[in-house]
Amino acid sequence: MGLKDSLQQILHRLGGNSPAGGSVAVKACKKNQSADDSTLDPIQLEILQTKMGYSFRDQSLLINALLHRSHIHVTGQDREQSNERLEFLGDAVLGLVVNELLYHKYPERSEGDLTKMKSLLVCGARLSEVAMEFELGTHIRMSRSEAATGGRQRSSILADTTEALIGAVYLDGGLSPATGVIKRVVLSGSEKVLARRSLRNYKSRLQELIQALYKSPPRYKVLDVTGPDHDRIFKVTVTYNGIPMGQGEGRNKKTAEQHAARVALENLENNPQFLDDPES
Repeated sequence: MGLKDSLQQILHRLGGNSPAGGSVAVKACKKNQSADDSTLDPIQLEILQTKMGYSFRDQSLLINALLHRSHIHVTGQDREQSNERLEFLGDAVLGLVVNELLYHKYPERSEGDLTKMKSLLVCGARLSEVAMEFELGTHIRMSRSEAATGGRQRSSILADTTEALIGAVYLDGGLSPATGVIKRVVLSGSEKVLARRSLRNYKSRLQELIQALYKSPPRYKVLDVTGPDHDRIFKVTVTYNGIPMGQGEGRNKKTAEQHAARVALENLENNPQFLDDPES
């Protein structure tokens, strides 16, 4: 059985695999409002599609792409009915499209440089930035408890849902529409992203900058670890001489530290005097 057929079966169990079935899924979702912190307002779905620049023929794919696993947990459905399978597919489509675009746009760049450029453009931190720009968090179906703990602003959820949407567009319309959405949504402003961020990792950049100015490195500290053992979220802060410079989160400590370093670099970029008096 192909991936598309498998997904259609899952979507059918959610309430149908056609635009009409999508409305059934909406009704089913409303029955679980005590556990679910969102409703699938058709007007809001239209707004989201307008922001994406793509109108789904099969609305159930869009509905599935917005279904976070926390909603599945509280409603007693199988985890496979969440958007994680679409996220898996969207990640592959996103990588293919960005790789091809970079390959043609930068013929003089080495394989190593292209890999680093791609990482900057499709990393979780960048995808979450993109999602925040078009307020994707307001459209995600999740449990009330997840929403209450900041789920709609959580970078990992926003990034994963962005990939799920790309996967849904690919299944709904094919590679060409998916490429269009990626160009409009993910790669919008990519030149500024690449110009603003060096091709080296954020921790290395931050450490070299701080040591050049103040002769000692920044410090990282884990502030919190949430979630079950198989799906943890780490929250990390980076400081210099006790001064908080940035916070980040990720599914492991390394990713969270990179995110925190990126935020710190942006703070320094926006305010060069941020650490002018490190003893204060």
